[in-house]
Amino acid sequence: QVQLAESGGGLVQAGGSLRLSCAASGRTLSRYAMGWFRQAPGKEREFVAAVSGSGGSTKYADSVKGRFTISRDNAKSTVYLQMNSLKPEDTAVYYCAAGFLGLGARSDEYNYWGQGTQVTVSS
Repeated sequence: QVQLAESGGGLVQAGGSLRLSCAASGRTLSRYAMGWFRQAPGKEREFVAAVSGSGGSTKYADSVKGRFTISRDNAKSTVYLQMNSLKPEDTAVYYCAAGFLGLGARSDEYNYWGQGTQVTVSS
């Protein structure tokens, strides 16, 4: 079992930055690929970014490529999502997830989920 807890969400103006954190407890985090997903009101949950267990490989959705950076510190059992140049369309609840498969972009490829943190970008 892995327990995940996101933090770092909030209200920011367009063009601003936020860094989300996902703290994990339970089993060794390096065993898992980690992903960030988001869900806006009235929309389906969508993939944002993923990082391999070692941190050596990453994948991004086209909509965030060049603006968001996913990273991990396995010694601290924490995964990060640095979000720069935020846009109003980035407004959503952001979730982190842990999975055994590498760099998955589908929700069903992840086994454990956090409760989410709200990110609101004002125009």
